[in-house]
Amino acid sequence: MEKIILYYKFVPVTDPEMTKLWQLELCTRLGLKGRIIISKHGINGTLGGSLDSLRAYKSAMNKTAVFKGITYKWSDGAADHFPRLSVKVRDEIVAFDAADELVVDENGVVNGGKHLKPEEVHKLLKERGDDVVFFDGRNKFEAEIGKFKNAIVPNIETSRDFIKELEKPEYEALKDKPIVTYCTGGIRCEILSALMKNRGFNEVYQIDGGIVKYGEKYADQGEWEGKLYVFDDRMTVAFSEDAKDIGDCVHCQNKTSNYVNCANKQCNKLVLVCEDCADTEFCSKVCLDTVASLVSPAR
Repeated sequence: MEKIILYYKFVPVTDPEMTKLWQLELCTRLGLKGRIIISKHGINGTLGGSLDSLRAYKSAMNKTAVFKGITYKWSDGAADHFPRLSVKVRDEIVAFDAADELVVDENGVVNGGKHLKPEEVHKLLKERGDDVVFFDGRNKFEAEIGKFKNAIVPNIETSRDFIKELEKPEYEALKDKPIVTYCTGGIRCEILSALMKNRGFNEVYQIDGGIVKYGEKYADQGEWEGKLYVFDDRMTVAFSEDAKDIGDCVHCQNKTSNYVNCANKQCNKLVLVCEDCADTEFCSKVCLDTVASLVSPAR
């Protein structure tokens, strides 16, 4: 049996390059594939492989002073969901362009949002009601197929857009409200919540373990609606058979969770296309006509 693990840890890493070499050797020896990013702020990984290999990886990590105690999120999948093993050193383990602003110590991100377990999120909602604001910490296309009910979904293409987005005047009214940030596994909210607090948001929380842990606890019987976008060839994950399609087909607006890349290779935009429109894997008529003109040039 094979599985996929998702994990991260914010902790000072004194020698990222040596850590990279160790991770390459360890994962190669265990036959694992996936992606690992290492920086001076910590480690961020998604790996697929056999249960025995993943357990051996976890054991090796727990034997180190730096990476012991990581919480791993397990999901269905396999090594073949990844094309290869990639281990890289970057300035940030998630690219917010905030490497100089982010402060990390042995306890994690300094001045980040308060972690809430899924049941604590529900307790906050019961106590504070409509004052609670869910704030999506992902790219906007991810929210097209799944999000928390009534959540604010910022208009961002990449995490690098968040700093400029948070400084817009329309967010001033939220700065005294309880904000619950969320993302896939929790890592982006570690950074986002700190950026928000640095910019005057007074009461900021983050869902501990992200959407993944919330879905494990409540599936589709809580505040989550839709399906979860993931960054491997599965692309979407449902928490139960009750999961709804909330995304709109780019062509007919039927509900769907099926992502495809635009068939115009010069565009390659990720779009939602339903089964009824599966033969038209283009993001727009412009791209369709562009490809058609290349195949059948005018005479």
